[in-house]
Amino acid sequence: MKKIILYTDGACSGNPGAGGYCAILRYNDREKILSGGEKETTNNRMELMAVIMGLECLKEGCEVDVYSDSAYVVNAFVQDWISFWVLNNWRTKGKSQVLNVDLWQRLLKQLERHKVNWNKVKGHADNELNNKCDMIARSEISKLI
Repeated sequence: MKKIILYTDGACSGNPGAGGYCAILRYNDREKILSGGEKETTNNRMELMAVIMGLECLKEGCEVDVYSDSAYVVNAFVQDWISFWVLNNWRTKGKSQVLNVDLWQRLLKQLERHKVNWNKVKGHADNELNNKCDMIARSEISKLI
């Protein structure tokens, strides 16, 4: 399997509000940047979209190291919230409906294709690729406002 590095970030102006996402994929010496946005969305949806878009663009199954500053996304897998949600018909431990089920299901489809290693990075710190993702995600918002 090819080993891919995927940095992701989502941003929102207002929550909900206009939002943008960015995914930066690296393979050997190549880099691909994907970005986009929505007029009415949430920060968590944009964080999820960044990962989804990055994984969906891969033409074959890969081993992917995902780096995200979103505890919401990373902890769903590292702390295995996702398994509980699926087993409980997309309900939280508090019995409320899990938000963004459509995107979680879309992401789970990608996890059938790829071996993903989840890594939480500190946002707005000294991580060059995380900062680049943030800048691009925010630039997507400015296109919508």
